[in-house]
Amino acid sequence: MKKTKGKILVVDDERSMREILEIFLKSEGYGVATADNGATALEALKNDFFDLIVTDMKMPKVSGMELLKNAKDISPDTEVVIVTAFGTPESAVEAMKLGAHDYIQKPFQMDEIRLVVKNALEKQKLRKDVTILKEQLKTPSLENIIGASPAMQEMFSLISKTAESNATVLITGESGTGKELVAMAVHNLSPRKDHHFVAVNCAAIPEGLLESELFGYMKGAFTGAAGNKQGLFELANDGTLFLDEIGEMPMSLQAKLLRVIEGGSFRRVGGISDIKVDVRVISATNKDLKELIEKGLFREDLYFRLNVLSVKIPPLRERRDDIPVLVEHFLKKYAAGKKQFAPDAMGLLKNYRWRGNVRELENIIERVVLLCDGEVISVEHLPEEIRSASTIAKGVSVPSGGMDFEQLMEDMEKAYLLKALEQTNGVKTEAAKLLNLTFRSFRHKLKKYGIEKKIITD
Repeated sequence: MKKTKGKILVVDDERSMREILEIFLKSEGYGVATADNGATALEALKNDFFDLIVTDMKMPKVSGMELLKNAKDISPDTEVVIVTAFGTPESAVEAMKLGAHDYIQKPFQMDEIRLVVKNALEKQKLRKDVTILKEQLKTPSLENIIGASPAMQEMFSLISKTAESNATVLITGESGTGKELVAMAVHNLSPRKDHHFVAVNCAAIPEGLLESELFGYMKGAFTGAAGNKQGLFELANDGTLFLDEIGEMPMSLQAKLLRVIEGGSFRRVGGISDIKVDVRVISATNKDLKELIEKGLFREDLYFRLNVLSVKIPPLRERRDDIPVLVEHFLKKYAAGKKQFAPDAMGLLKNYRWRGNVRELENIIERVVLLCDGEVISVEHLPEEIRSASTIAKGVSVPSGGMDFEQLMEDMEKAYLLKALEQTNGVKTEAAKLLNLTFRSFRHKLKKYGIEKKIITD
């Protein structure tokens, strides 16, 4: 299917003018729909999204100016160009105040229409680009993917090969290993690098809002939907959409995601027409999706669609040789390279388990840089959990008769769940934060261990 440069709605009560503009704009590569009056145009706008409206000023029932007012209310992102044979300086000023991109008087030259339409769509694209850029600037630089260990070199090679394809990618790894950075690396090395990279954390958005965030919505689709809004799939068109924490996506939404991946089209919430997109989907999870499938919490057909190509990020404890390199990188970032670790302190860092992986290491480095007044960071500057870890490890022993390791871990996990609830007076959301768990994961663990204690659900 040939891609269009934008979708335009031409509105004019004169058939000949509609047809002339429709033929011309289609020849320029735009997708074009038409309406013979303002009321019909508003109905079309309620059911579909248009990048631009080109409308006559003087029409029966609903004038071009009224259409402009209502269009900006229904779909704020849609640009509007008014064309009229009865223009005055006052009406031009009024149109611009109401949000019109431009105001053209009849008769006009097609070169004028070509230029105005081109500028209007470039303005809209720039606005979208700025929105995406603001989000991308929140993401750490790709330079933070650091590692010279064999495991990381193997991963770098896999990223390069994966980037060449257009297939879906599933990135797996523990929390804090840098899954979004890997997704960005795949995008930036791919043919889509000049288009948007859009990231969304499926666990961070309430279940009821995730669908409208991904697919957008039409005005009035639900309470609070004050106007038409494009979703992340549309913003990522021709680029990459990164779905982090995909294992947290509700089952009701998984079928709709599968449809987009398979057919390249979707409908906005409250919409009646399909929207075609060309988006590469990269997803990531720190969960075992196969285990979720067995529990009926994840669709098997979606799993196979997402896992055409896979990249597994090794945890930090499996590449301890990279820790000094990472430490040096973070010292440059937070101390301009003016501080260094004492050998015994570095030794503790290398031997620590790092359950939070690179993210935890970075947080620790930022903290100790603030606490250390001198140039050398010693053992005393390290958090208690790191200093005591080596002592705990020395005191650990395995009974000669063996032990039930899994039961021991379950007992410890249950004990921590209960302790966190006790410390937060039973507030589950706060207890989940204490344990660095998503609320959904925390709730699942409570159910797993049959903890029936009365707690505040806030």
